[in-house]
Amino acid sequence: MDTSSSRVDALARVMQERGLARIRIEEGDSSIEMERPEAFPAPMAAPAPAAPVAQALPAQAPAAPAEGAAGRAAQPAGADDAATDADAGKPLDMTRVIAVRAPMVGVFYAAASPGAEPFVRVGSKVQKGDTLCVIEAMKAMNEVTAEADGEVVDICVSDGELVEYDCVLMKIY
Repeated sequence: MDTSSSRVDALARVMQERGLARIRIEEGDSSIEMERPEAFPAPMAAPAPAAPVAQALPAQAPAAPAEGAAGRAAQPAGADDAATDADAGKPLDMTRVIAVRAPMVGVFYAAASPGAEPFVRVGSKVQKGDTLCVIEAMKAMNEVTAEADGEVVDICVSDGELVEYDCVLMKIY
């Protein structure tokens, strides 16, 4: 098989012209395989959902003043700043987001059983220790709990989706 640079260049042009992501050619005992990395987008597309979250939160902000001072005292440090940002229409400081990560490989479930209400939704207020979701691993159901008080601002995986260890399941602000 001819594996000269001119042959490789010609194959690369064919891949580009026809929009091929991968090509493999075998001739006798020889083979050549080529793959275009730009044809496979990066799996982490977290910045895209961040914009709608910042727009959705101010609509829920009017409920915060009704809680009173006692409700604010139970919130984590910096939560008053978040309420002020949302009330003023400023974008939220996303550096304060807490990523809830998968403690194991398994199947993500948003509810305790099929058809039941999910444990949390975007906008749900949670307290440390609240159940956020369940991960099924080897026929065992493992609860994932909140590590801090806050509000769920993004759920990054779908119900029934296989999750890897340490992948981001949801974000709490």
